[in-house]
Amino acid sequence: MRRVSRIALALAWWLASTMSPACAALIAIDVGHYLEKPGAISARGRPEFEFNLDLAREIDTEIKSYGHKTRLIGDDGRIKELWRRPRAARGADVLISVHHDSVQERYLSSWRYEDADHRYSDMFSGFSIFVSRENAGWRKGLQCASAVGAALIKAGFRPSLYHADPVYGENRPFADKAHGVHFYDHLAVLRRADMPALLFEAGVIVHREQEITLRDSSEQKKMAASVALGIAACLG
Repeated sequence: MRRVSRIALALAWWLASTMSPACAALIAIDVGHYLEKPGAISARGRPEFEFNLDLAREIDTEIKSYGHKTRLIGDDGRIKELWRRPRAARGADVLISVHHDSVQERYLSSWRYEDADHRYSDMFSGFSIFVSRENAGWRKGLQCASAVGAALIKAGFRPSLYHADPVYGENRPFADKAHGVHFYDHLAVLRRADMPALLFEAGVIVHREQEITLRDSSEQKKMAASVALGIAACLG
């Protein structure tokens, strides 16, 4: 059965990459956080929002290359209220919210970079994907999350897995451990969406080495291509 499933997944990837969709889907791409509260701060002082925006734009381009339509949400950095994001996605077939990760406060240390103090942790790295069982389309969302995770792993990226650790602030159960997917039921953007939705944490920006990779435009394009391939395979 495992051999058959791998062949089927490989065929789905091939079809997604070589054929135009008979009916183009609409994928909403939410840029996590906003200018006034830009999310986590990287090990070298760059706000998460800037990472999210760069990657979301690359994902937007890659998804369009499959013949699908896209809708960028929050790319102007002005959407403060979380409920406005799923509302702005109405009519889409899938919503993907793009983020970059940090770690729990107790894991952070201080270091000097360019004459300034910054917080970092080199303990954890890798991507994570979340779905909410309070989302109306969570089963399809989980299928898409697993397809995205599989495409990322095939491209050489690795899931972080630490969000399932049984510690305060984490303990997010696995929905699909092999592909780095967790359940996170109370996430507002996911639970309020009326279409299948997933939240993608592309990597840990407080990890000093991974931050450099996540800022590299070629790595962003590679990751975006994997995300788009997973979404296209899921929709196909």
